[in-house]
This record gives sequence, C-alpha cells and structure tokens, in this order.
Amino acid sequence: MTTTADDPVKVGVITDLTGPLSFMGIANANVADMVVQQINDEGGLLGRPLRLIVEDSATDDQAAEQAATKMVDEHDVDVVLGGIYSSTRQAIKGPVVERGRKLYIYPEQYEGQESDPLIFCTGPVPAQQIEPLFPWLMERTGAKSVYLPSADYIWPHVLNAKVTEVVTARGGSIVGEEYHPLDHMDYDATVDRIMSSGADLVFNTIVPPGLTPFLAKLHEAGFTARGGTVVCTYFDENFLNLVPAEQIEGLYGCLDYYREVTDPFSSELLQEYDRRYPGSAQFTAGSACTGMYRGLRLWAAAVAEAGSLDTDAVVKALDTASLSEGPGGPAEMVPGQHHLRLNMYIAQARDGVFEVVEDLGRVDPKEAVVETS
Repeated sequence: MTTTADDPVKVGVITDLTGPLSFMGIANANVADMVVQQINDEGGLLGRPLRLIVEDSATDDQAAEQAATKMVDEHDVDVVLGGIYSSTRQAIKGPVVERGRKLYIYPEQYEGQESDPLIFCTGPVPAQQIEPLFPWLMERTGAKSVYLPSADYIWPHVLNAKVTEVVTARGGSIVGEEYHPLDHMDYDATVDRIMSSGADLVFNTIVPPGLTPFLAKLHEAGFTARGGTVVCTYFDENFLNLVPAEQIEGLYGCLDYYREVTDPFSSELLQEYDRRYPGSAQFTAGSACTGMYRGLRLWAAAVAEAGSLDTDAVVKALDTASLSEGPGGPAEMVPGQHHLRLNMYIAQARDGVFEVVEDLGRVDPKEAVVETS
C-alpha cells in the first residue's frame, strides 16, 4: 500500500477508561490527546498528521488483551502506548509485540526487568525509587522495622525484594510481609498484625480497590498517631482525592514528578493540561501521565530522526533519544537499557497536598542491557 501525506500516522493508546483505575486511565488518555494535538499543530510527523486511537482496558487484563488485538488486527497502528498494572503490560505485550511485532511504550512506574527489543519504558523503576528513598527515610525518621502489606502480583513482589535488600543492608528488618488478591477488601486482620509487629514503617503496595479500606483501617488503628510512617511510591495527587486527608497525613512517596515541581516547563505543561481538561483526572506521575507524555514525545523525535516509521529504524533512534525539557525535568534513554535516566523527588502528604521534601536529581535506572537478535 502506498502512503500519502494525507494518510495519518496511527498512535494507539490502551488505558483504563473504566474500572477501579479509571481515574488514572482517563488522565493518560487526556495526555495522549493533548500531545497528539500539539504534534499535529507543529506539522505532524513526516509531513503526515497523527491519528489517536484509544481503547479501554477497563482495569481487566482480558479486556487489555482484546484491546491490544484490535490495535494490531483492526487499526494496524504504528505504535502502542499504555498499561498501568504490570499484568496489563503483559496482556498487551502478547498481541502487540510477540505476535504483531509492533513498537510498545509502557509509561507507568513499575518493578523493572522488562527487556524486549520492541519495548521501551518511560516511568521510574526500583533503582530510582526504592534505592534512594529508603536510606533517606531510615536516616530521616530513624525507622528500622518495616512491614510489607501487598497485592499479589509481580510489581509488589519485586519491589518488596528490593526493599528487603536495601533495609537489611542498613541494619533494619522486615517484620511482616503478606500478599492479597487485587480485589481483596478486608484488611482488619492485616492491620492487627501490623500493629502487633511494632513496625516503624509500612511500605504499601496494595492497590485499588483495596487501597482505600486498608488506609482507613490503618488510620483508625492509630499507626501514624503512635509515630509510624506510611510509604507508598505510586501514591500521587490523583490518589489524594480517594481518601480523607487525615488518613494519609505524613505519607511519603518517591516519583519523577509532583505538581509542586515548578520549573518553567513543568509549570507551563500543567497549566496547558488543566486548561484543556478542567475538572478531569489530574496530570500526575504515579498515574503514568509523565511517562505517557515522555513516551509520545520521545517516539515522535525518534521517528523524525529516523525519517521513517520503519520499526528497526525507530527503535535505533529511540535507544538514544532524549528530552531537554519534560515534566519534572529532562529525560534521556540510557543506551541499550530501553529505560530512562530521570529526575526523582521525595514528597510527603501534608494537609491534603504533596510537598516535595527532597530533590534527588537525575537517577539512573540500572536496568539490564536489552539483548537483540
């Protein structure tokens, strides 16, 4: 088939427009819409307009797999972005990468270790969150004992292993570790065990819908009132709206961007997003908005550099792509790793907002070099 200047470049986004993570997925769809409009206003790519195609993964891996199949078989998109849960990434990966042999960009902070020539990851990984955060916390708060209440899938297991490594290397201990189905809602017994353990710090990887009853019960039990510290690395401003402020007062997170980061580019980008989507889900980092923005911009830059949509040429250009400006600061692919060097921040929830308490500067992902055939 011969393409013309009128034929659109097709960008596929798979995200949770419905289901428990819809407050995150809607924000991702908004960001994709904004960036595609911006690129079209700048003249498109290769002299062609971009067409955004969004499919709903509905916070359900089977729905995500079906959406991914449509992206390949019905839409024949040129690139796919999206996915929040790691299990969703795996559901998308099968049809898009393994069968469809299309480029896939995963925007969410996650457990790392994804390594495929056709996959690039544009959010933070454990070396950028756990490794700098826990030494800082242990020094700042004096915490030595940690409890790990968790959802039962790959992301919590890998993060907890990294937490255990970092904490025990500094003389601390893990006093409890447990896993529950993603839809588990009754955390009374878990909180009783946390309180009995004497834990100084709770590192939470429970996710919606179980997140809200867990935090409510932990607050009711008086964990922070007795001096305990709650940590949740994915918690961002969109999550602040899910629970009363007093339930997460003092909670620490570590992400590549917070809305309080006010470098000129980040401020301008946030204003543009809020102007376009007033009252909608907020532009945040834990909700993968920052990774979606970077992913689209880096891919567009790689296509322009390659002068082609040929997958091999775009992958080669993307391997060394960088953004001099982005949400939270510059970003650049670490050659061979398919992950980004990112500015990272530690923030604490105070009176219902996140305040940045430490700018960690640029942090390497320390991921393995991707093997290519």
